[in-house]
Amino acid sequence: MADAPVVAVRGEAYREVAPELARFTVTAVARDRDRETTLTRLAERAAAVRALLDAAGPTVERRETGQVRVWPVTKRSGERVVAYQGSVSTTVTVTDFTALGELMLRLADQEQVEVAGPVWSLRPDSPAHREARHAAIADALVRAREYAEALGARVTALRELADTGLTAAPPMLAKAAFARSGDSAPELELDPAPQPVQAAVEARFTISEPVLD
Repeated sequence: MADAPVVAVRGEAYREVAPELARFTVTAVARDRDRETTLTRLAERAAAVRALLDAAGPTVERRETGQVRVWPVTKRSGERVVAYQGSVSTTVTVTDFTALGELMLRLADQEQVEVAGPVWSLRPDSPAHREARHAAIADALVRAREYAEALGARVTALRELADTGLTAAPPMLAKAAFARSGDSAPELELDPAPQPVQAAVEARFTISEPVLD
């Protein structure tokens, strides 16, 4: 009925779920007074990084070369070049967290290589997003029924439903711990950061005639 009473509510859901992806950046750098030497060293170090990532096999789900930079270093007082510097950055995506720490350490053990991360996240199509949306709708229905019950009425139909947004956590860095015992290889323990997922909807329900005694 067009003139039936309406109750408007907001449904919300909040979940913390385990991350599905870990991303880190590995950067090979080189510097020398001679330009050709800098370029040669940079290419060699970038190739060593690629070889390690190739050897990691299915542990690495995806890798992307981000930025390649080569620039002259000049004196502050003028334009005289005193050296050449270069860097190659690669973003690596991993889903096997059990092998993540070992892979990062192997890369960090290379000459003139910097490793930064990991950043934990969910996949864009993660089931966690769908579950949060469903939970937000269920919350809206519960609230509508509670309001209707307080009026001595009942929910009869859904009139309108609007998605007010779904958000995930901002990128979070890992908690890392290094451990070395005697001559054994170093170990890197990582604690994956739980990923908050939120969803909210606004809904309008028609209700039966309230009992206002």
